[in-house]
Amino acid sequence: MGDGGIDIRLQQSGPIPLDAALECAPGEVLALVGPSGSGKTTILRAIAGLLRVAQGAIRCGGVTWFDAQQGVYLDARHRRVGYVFQNYALFPHLSALHNVMEAMLELPADERERRARDVLARVRLAGLEDRVPAMLSGGQQQRVAVARALAREPEVMLLDEPFSAVDRATRQRLYRELAELRRELAMPVILVTHDLDEAQMLSDRLCVLHQGRTLQSGEPLAVMTRPETVEVAQLVGLRNVFRAGVVAHDAARGVTTIEWRRHRLEARLQTQFPAGAQVTWVIPQGHIVLHRRDRPSRGERENPVFGNVIELLPLGENVVLSVAINGPDRPPLFLTVPAHTARRNSIAQDVEIGVSLLSEGIHLMPVDDARTPGKRG
Repeated sequence: MGDGGIDIRLQQSGPIPLDAALECAPGEVLALVGPSGSGKTTILRAIAGLLRVAQGAIRCGGVTWFDAQQGVYLDARHRRVGYVFQNYALFPHLSALHNVMEAMLELPADERERRARDVLARVRLAGLEDRVPAMLSGGQQQRVAVARALAREPEVMLLDEPFSAVDRATRQRLYRELAELRRELAMPVILVTHDLDEAQMLSDRLCVLHQGRTLQSGEPLAVMTRPETVEVAQLVGLRNVFRAGVVAHDAARGVTTIEWRRHRLEARLQTQFPAGAQVTWVIPQGHIVLHRRDRPSRGERENPVFGNVIELLPLGENVVLSVAINGPDRPPLFLTVPAHTARRNSIAQDVEIGVSLLSEGIHLMPVDDARTPGKRG
């Protein structure tokens, strides 16, 4: 990818296995998500020149930073990378101003100070230049770290779990600040996070990693509602994963019919799976509609199924319901409803409820018996 974008291909068998391919365009935020040990920080360190991997290539803005085959390797000093570390890595004995100046040791002192003051003002820290990190809040420390990264006039910005060290209220404010800042950053931004909500809120594209492998990349909502494999579905937190058989396709109506636990369900058209094939299917909780027990509506005609509530788990203002469909010996269907809705509908353990499985949300995937709970569907 030229024109200021970054293109990364990394492979090695150990000590940390990698088989990663990703790219990020200028002005785009790419979020890397995956469990601990999935290689997210390792990839950032390789981009920054802090870690040399065995095979692959990194090109940024048309310049080759690393190419194992060609024997090219620019060290960290010669890569214009802005790196915000998880714990910010500020020098505790230096002021905010001098922390930022440390990023520009190759420049004359007066130029370093001028640029440091400019970039601190840009992240709204004017007037706090002389404070050491201990005199700054967590959010302010993070902004010093961002200012230090920006001071290098980087060609790519790397953010490693930048919000994990601050409280929830500060985090919400920093989300807004990053959203504002990224509008003026004409560079690729790669964000590592374990928080899927954070990734969906802040990124233009999402890349799911596991054990050093890139499993799927794409627009966040697409990855999180239409995973390509059961492995991805589980890594993005989708709990409703089941087996079914494909019955037929109706191209005119845009519908694929599947059979699941003696129910015929209509899904959006997915002709890559032939009639008669076994598939794994998934539905995000946002596509499951609870039937009102007092007044059914027309929308409840879409793939209605009924079952007994086997567990209610309060979660803040919501309740997570586990529902046994066609018997308690099979994996349950999970849905989340507001607590007041559960009360109004007198939902309790062992009560039968009806739900609609909206066809647009039913997504088919290849069979994966090893990862699909209760293979009978």
